[in-house]
Amino acid sequence: MVWAAGTPAPEEAHYDVSWSKDMPVTFLSAFTAFFGNYRYTQMEKAEPGDYRSVSELLPWDRPLAGRYSESADKASKWAAALGVAPLALAGYSYGVGDASGLDAAGFTLMFAQALALQSGINLMVRSMEFWPRPYVYAKDGYGSGSRKAIERAEKADAEAYGSFYSGHASAAFTVAVFTGEWFSEMYPQSPFRGVVWAGALSAAALEGVLRIAAGKHYLTDVVVGALVGSGVSLAVIEIHKKRDERFSLWVYPGAAGLTIRI
Repeated sequence: MVWAAGTPAPEEAHYDVSWSKDMPVTFLSAFTAFFGNYRYTQMEKAEPGDYRSVSELLPWDRPLAGRYSESADKASKWAAALGVAPLALAGYSYGVGDASGLDAAGFTLMFAQALALQSGINLMVRSMEFWPRPYVYAKDGYGSGSRKAIERAEKADAEAYGSFYSGHASAAFTVAVFTGEWFSEMYPQSPFRGVVWAGALSAAALEGVLRIAAGKHYLTDVVVGALVGSGVSLAVIEIHKKRDERFSLWVYPGAAGLTIRI
């Protein structure tokens, strides 16, 4: 819509949310999450000799075989509470009047789509059981050989044999990207944009480090998780980005043209 000169345009949403766009995206996200969870529940516990030996792990992952830290494991689970950061930030912006209800609702929907999609993809990949978690190798004599590590390994269930790739890292970077995106979109002139992005990404990286320290994942698991989580988030955001509609190309039989709105 073109507004007359000198007439202020009404507040417009920063994101393009519509039934035609979001119905298929939401369906895809929900289906992926459902199918991933189904595959996850079908995982079977591997027996010795059925999973990769330490020598078959990637060179930079081998030193982590047998590692386990209960304190780091608990810390990584507590850190998951930061997952509410994007919604808390959106709620604050809406509460103080910096964002419209439509923006907050659209952003919440996008965040839910990204979380569901990345989770479903992660569970599908993990169900393929590429290699077990690091602590599983404790029962084979690797790592520190601590009593807790061996006990944890002996109690390992089916999901422990699908370490690749880290769902915590994937979710953490999904949260980080959406946190930085909201702040940048709502406060483009703020001098704190870089600080918010750095803080969000650092918190996500810390979650990955804790998962490695806990013996739950290898470096490869965390790096791939970070890439997938970030990639899915950026894709969902890009789908909902508002385009510059001042230019439009039209084509009819025997004619074509370009329309410019000023």
